[in-house]
Amino acid sequence: MKIVELDRNTLGYDIDTSIFKDFGDFEEYVSDEAQNNKEHIKDADVVIFNKAKMNEEMLKDAKNVKLLCITATGYDNIDLKYCRKRGIAVCNVKAYSTQSVAQHTFALALYVLEKINYYDDYVKSGKYSAQSGFCNFDERFCELDGKTWGIIGMGNIGKAVAKIATAFGCHVIHYSASGTKTDAGYEEVGFEDLLSRSDILSLHCPLSEKTLGIMNMDAFSKMKKTAILVNVSRGPVVNEEDLRQALEKDMIAGAGLDVLSVEPMQKDNPLSAIKDSRKLLITPHMAWASVEARQRCANEVYKNIEAFVNNEVRNRVDL
Repeated sequence: MKIVELDRNTLGYDIDTSIFKDFGDFEEYVSDEAQNNKEHIKDADVVIFNKAKMNEEMLKDAKNVKLLCITATGYDNIDLKYCRKRGIAVCNVKAYSTQSVAQHTFALALYVLEKINYYDDYVKSGKYSAQSGFCNFDERFCELDGKTWGIIGMGNIGKAVAKIATAFGCHVIHYSASGTKTDAGYEEVGFEDLLSRSDILSLHCPLSEKTLGIMNMDAFSKMKKTAILVNVSRGPVVNEEDLRQALEKDMIAGAGLDVLSVEPMQKDNPLSAIKDSRKLLITPHMAWASVEARQRCANEVYKNIEAFVNNEVRNRVDL
């Protein structure tokens, strides 16, 4: 077989992709070469990709393609109807980044909660060396123990976050935006109850009609002024202009974001106006990307190809 990987840079070059040579000829290309993707895959049997759009326009001249392997869980960039018509199998990867995203959720929350940026700057600026006392706690911070941790999206990541939050001594509550009942062992509440009770509110839900802009001005107005929002799901779940206003007006205490409505972040994003890292921390969509998670992702793709070769069904999303 001929295996072609597009968007190679999205996995990182510290991750071994030579494993795909086990199945035949292997070629890889980076995202910057996307304008040539049709040419890259014209003789491929298997295409591995992340962000590239797989539709009729992309695939019509790739007559040999039998399997598409996306290096992600979501597959909205794939025209499944066309793939079914062509008899092209489509596989995704699942649960490869659960621990990485859960860990980053707490990195964001604790950074904002404990005003880490302020205290790091305080020491490195020389202010700590110049003071007479042995400690400084000018910026107030509190413990997680005894607080209420709210979650929207009690899937694999939400459950992992709930487990860690419980270990910190939090009471966990959650809301199902889809209306699906979740037997997760934690208190399930309505949306307004979630907003009014949460000290930390973390988002782990998929983007849908029900979650698009769910965190808006109306929602922020119902939250505690001391609450912290963490979004590691999808950017459009949060109305960014409303969040800017909520932070500037001290409607909530702070926010930690790993996702934005448009990525990479645009210069005109309203959140660009907030430079105070005590209120807002933004990371560049890297919560999923621990070394272990990225290697698991590659390994899962390998297993998907292996299963296909052996006529086994594994992680198929076209069926």
